[in-house]
Amino acid sequence: MADDRPPSTDGGSDSWVRRLGRSLAGAPRTRDELNDLLREAMQRELIDADALLMIAGVMEATETPVEDVMVPRSQMVVVTKDADPAEILNVVVGSGHSRFPVIGDSRDEVVGILLAKELLHIVGSAPEELAKFRLADNLRPPVFIPENKRLNVLLKDFRSSRNHMAIVVDEFGGVSGLVTIEDVLETIVGDIDDEYDEDEGSNILRQDSRRYLVRGLTSIEEFNQYFGAEFSDEEFDTVGGLVTHHFGHLPKRGESSRIESFQFNVNRADSRRVHLLQVTVDNDIRSSTG
Repeated sequence: MADDRPPSTDGGSDSWVRRLGRSLAGAPRTRDELNDLLREAMQRELIDADALLMIAGVMEATETPVEDVMVPRSQMVVVTKDADPAEILNVVVGSGHSRFPVIGDSRDEVVGILLAKELLHIVGSAPEELAKFRLADNLRPPVFIPENKRLNVLLKDFRSSRNHMAIVVDEFGGVSGLVTIEDVLETIVGDIDDEYDEDEGSNILRQDSRRYLVRGLTSIEEFNQYFGAEFSDEEFDTVGGLVTHHFGHLPKRGESSRIESFQFNVNRADSRRVHLLQVTVDNDIRSSTG
């Protein structure tokens, strides 16, 4: 009996979506039908909830522009091209990142990308050895991309070029922020522990005398104890819940708000909750931990 199905478009091997569709209720014709099909597949235990979320993330990546997930210009940790080795090491150690834009006179002048591993050979060196280090000799060329570039296209570019960071520019050529391969992958697979995160169980990381990284799931009780604050935990249990309530909506990366003596900047969030905040405290606030 002849097969009335249309020919496959992928070189002869039928796609798993089409096979799944035939096993359930027919191949989907719209995005909504595909979502319904996938939910039904999960209910029938053909795929699990994690797989469903990942597939949804892949579809989201095809529609999400870079500007929705980038680290905003104001929160970029950068190195200046004229910095001496000691200054550079302080920036690298203080932030814990692995890649740094190197700038000239302003953040609109990105002259290269510095990898932290390029500094390993000078760590602990004598002053005369540090003086021999030339930043310009250890830079990789920056990659510039527009704000409206889609994440799935960027991921393909990252894979082909083996770059892990790109500088995002606006229509006038000014720097809007930066994006890493991890930012793209987190859209698909969810939150990934990275150089921002402390060891499991540690919710607050001190960056300098006034700035801290705080997990969204940190309890308000722990936050109050650490900072000597007096936020109420009667309505909200976590700092992420408190901040979301103050915004009046689920904030996106880059949004900021001031609550009493604290400035909260959203470093990472998804469609469900706030994952990571950068908290800047007033000069007269001191952590109870010293």
